[in-house]
This record gives sequence, structure tokens and C-alpha cells, in this order.
Amino acid sequence: MSMTEAIQAGAVAEAAGAGPAVAQLIDLRKTYFKPDGSVMVEALRGVNISINQGEYVAIMGASGSGKSTLMYLLGCLDRPTSGQYLLDGRDVAQMSDQDLSRFRGRKIGFIFQSFNLIPQLTIEENVEVPLFYQGMEKAERRERAIEALKLVELDHRLGHRPSELSGGQQQRAAIARALVTRPLVLMADEPTGNLDSATGTAILRTFERLHESGMTIVIVTHDPSIGRRAGRVIRMKDGDVESDVEQVRETAVPA
Repeated sequence: MSMTEAIQAGAVAEAAGAGPAVAQLIDLRKTYFKPDGSVMVEALRGVNISINQGEYVAIMGASGSGKSTLMYLLGCLDRPTSGQYLLDGRDVAQMSDQDLSRFRGRKIGFIFQSFNLIPQLTIEENVEVPLFYQGMEKAERRERAIEALKLVELDHRLGHRPSELSGGQQQRAAIARALVTRPLVLMADEPTGNLDSATGTAILRTFERLHESGMTIVIVTHDPSIGRRAGRVIRMKDGDVESDVEQVRETAVPA
């Protein structure tokens, strides 16, 4: 099954009622403590959220609202202090570090504001990196990497290193790297923050094409124009959900 077929199959299965929510947070709390054990910050205060297959969700809020903490917990890059996080039906809060790392690698594709590409590697080699750590054979890694680069319309730049690409092309390479494991959900933290407006619009079109093919997407952003392109906006305030609203999506106009 190709990557596109895998994404579409997940969307069809959920539409038929054939599975649980992609992610479910139940009374999720994250507290940071001082060295003496006293509470320093209550970053999340009992959050309850359910995200279904095929949704396009924007998480928004002011600085210090808890939106970044929420994204890092959703992305299994941090652990909650208490509560449950069910990812594809499994409580990830109870996993060992090793099991969590493997599970995260299979289920989540994460895109950061900075591209985090390895400068010495070509873009296809960069995209292959997650598969290398999964122990996949070289030939299959390369095939999957090229397939992912085609999805983001970057296969014409094979053999090029990050320094030979524009900022938008580097971010598309980072998206391909996140897609190459065929994740359950694609998560992005301010993915257009380092890009000019025209390039950012092109990146948003890439997300829209992926969503239209059935990919579940969760984006953290402070930008209302990006939030309007999601089908659902979760606004955070003081560590809790202030509002959770479905909306009619705007689409990015091609640059």
C-alpha cells in the first residue's frame, strides 16, 4: 500500500466508524515544580480533548496559555503529571521511555518551526533518517523517502543538500520526513514561523493537500490567518481549554 493509500484508508475507516479517536486527553495535567517540591507553574489544568481521524485542528492561545505544552504532550515529547493520554487507543503515559519512543516514531510525524535538517545529507537522506532508526532496509528507505518527497512536490530536488534549497523547500523536506513513517497524525509547531508570507502560503497549501487526502493534522499557531484554515480551533487560556469550535475552513490562495 502506498503512502497516499494508507492515509486515505485511515480516513475511510474512521468515516465508517471503524476505530477510536486518534488522540484522547482525559483530565490531563502538567505541573512544573521548584527544587523544593513546591508548585512553580500549572501549565495544564485538567484538559479534556478528543481528536478524530481526518480532522484539521489548530491549537491557539497567548504566550503562556499552555498551547505549546499541550502540543508537546500530544506529540509524546513530554509526559503529563497526571491524567490519561490515549493515542490510537493506548495510554502513552504508562509506557516506558523506550516503548514510548518507538510508539511515537510509528504514530506521530512532528514538524518544528526550525527545519532541523542535517546539512551533510541530501534531502532524500534526511527524509530517510526516521526509517533508519526503525531498522528498515536501505532500498525500502529510499523508495519511501522519494514517495514522501513526491507528496510535497519536492522530488525534482533529489540529490540536493539543505543549503541548496530555499526556506520553503527545506520546510517541505521536513514535512516529507514527518510523513515518511506513514504516521497516524501529523503535528506541526508554528510551521511557517521562519518563512515569508508567500512561502508560508505555499506550505499551508501543502498541509491542505495532505488533509484533503485524509491526513489528520494538528497545528500550534499564534497566527489567526492560519487558524482560519483549520476545521476546528482549540483556544487555550491559563492552562485550560477556553473554547473548542468547529468552523468552515478558509483555503490558502496559491502564491
